[in-house]
Amino acid sequence: MTAHESPEAPVTYRGAVYPWQCDHIGHMNVMWYVGKFDEGTWHFFTGLGLTPSYLRNENRGMAAVQQNTTYLRELQAGDVVVVRSRLLEMREKVIRFLHEMTDDETGEVVARTELTAVHLDRDARRACAFPEAIRAGAQEHVSVPADEVGARP
Repeated sequence: MTAHESPEAPVTYRGAVYPWQCDHIGHMNVMWYVGKFDEGTWHFFTGLGLTPSYLRNENRGMAAVQQNTTYLRELQAGDVVVVRSRLLEMREKVIRFLHEMTDDETGEVVARTELTAVHLDRDARRACAFPEAIRAGAQEHVSVPADEVGARP
């Protein structure tokens, strides 16, 4: 674990910003923030038991229904980033989670995104309940970021 990693928010993505990911003014384009967060999502889901094998074998899927992203600082080619993810809430058919991207060199938070997703039955094309074992296991991982404590009614 590096000095910037937190045990309550596991690393779900680590990578670098490449020149071809930058826009006309030299900053990483928003599509790449979303892409790096998306890669973190699949690692995060796997840690909760929503593994590729589970999704394939049970004919299940996940669909994002809301994403709110805050960009705090621009990234440039050569920057190395880390995404840490935490579970905010898991209900019968819905999961809400937060990704936080940091500059690995400085530890500075550069972006955050909060996502809400639903668990799908791919045959019925409808939301369905998470298996009880996955819901129960996930409840052990629910954590609220320090800046949200007391912020929600």
